[in-house]
Amino acid sequence: METGASQAHETERVREFKELILEVDGVFVSFGGVKALQDVGFSVYEGEIFSIIGPNGAGKTSMLNVISGFYKASAGTIKFEGVDRTSASPERVARMGFARTFQNIALFKGMSTLDNIMTGRIVKVKSNFLSEALYYPARDQEVAQREFVEGIIDFLEIQSIRKTPVGKLPYGLQKRVELGRALAMEPKILLLDEPMAGMNLEEKEDMARFVLDVNDEFGTTVVLIEHDMGVVMDISDHVVVLDHGERIAYGVPDEVRTNKDVIRAYLGEH
Repeated sequence: METGASQAHETERVREFKELILEVDGVFVSFGGVKALQDVGFSVYEGEIFSIIGPNGAGKTSMLNVISGFYKASAGTIKFEGVDRTSASPERVARMGFARTFQNIALFKGMSTLDNIMTGRIVKVKSNFLSEALYYPARDQEVAQREFVEGIIDFLEIQSIRKTPVGKLPYGLQKRVELGRALAMEPKILLLDEPMAGMNLEEKEDMARFVLDVNDEFGTTVVLIEHDMGVVMDISDHVVVLDHGERIAYGVPDEVRTNKDVIRAYLGEH
């Protein structure tokens, strides 16, 4: 079995051949007198599954909100593909190639699975509108978008619920539909906010499989927040650990799981 040190060495060697896609450097976020993030930094390489973990209130969702443009950093920088996009709006961030799911499902409950996933094409269609309009009639564009979404439905194995209003679906399937909508944006970086929260074991296994498949088959870089440490350690290439808004550990899973500061933060030992 590979040791933590050898795993770290091998992972860093692999990173040498990958492009740095997301760089978070010295990020601070404050709400009034509350410091949500304090001097947080890490690097994500193209094609990785990168996890942000930590106890409740550690600043994980705040970090994801900064990356996706919903929060503005009071200090520090965020670079995407080498370009500073710290002050970019959520819409601009989405157009750059970021897509996100939320801890609390944000779907149109009265709309079908198919129509919900189709809404994820809006950003893509708008960004390519002029070039597509020059070459394809409107009807052809609609058919092409629908075919793309049908491919996602097949990929996520949700053909049987394609016409079902999502409000009538079990929680685990709603999470899968939300993943499908994010994939419809053809993201370079997929941001997942607790994709397995509230799921039973079978649903977690399915979602973990789909995250791995998205990463493997599409080459999509994944940044996720997840409370299930077993899942995080099984599927992640690198992990950053936050506690009270500060970074307390950063590395490959085997390094992180044996870090004394991480154990202390989770177990409350002093």
